[in-house]
Amino acid sequence: MEVKIGVTDSPREIVFISAATPDALEKQVTSALTAGDGVLSLTDEKGRRFLIQAARVAYVELGAADSRRVGFGVGSGPVTPPITNE
Repeated sequence: MEVKIGVTDSPREIVFISAATPDALEKQVTSALTAGDGVLSLTDEKGRRFLIQAARVAYVELGAADSRRVGFGVGSGPVTPPITNE
């Protein structure tokens, strides 16, 4: 599951992949934002922990992790005709 967190007064978002289910992540985010503790704590699939001040969270986007594309795809660029010697 890909997680994107927007932080107020910051031009960059925090993006990581989590092994948790969307429902579990939603419950964790909702409880952190409504509770009085003030810290959103999430862990990525590599075990790294992200601690974000709940008051600074602008948005949280949960979505399927895209497979990373490497290289050139077939038909991705302009086609040039073959050169013939006539």
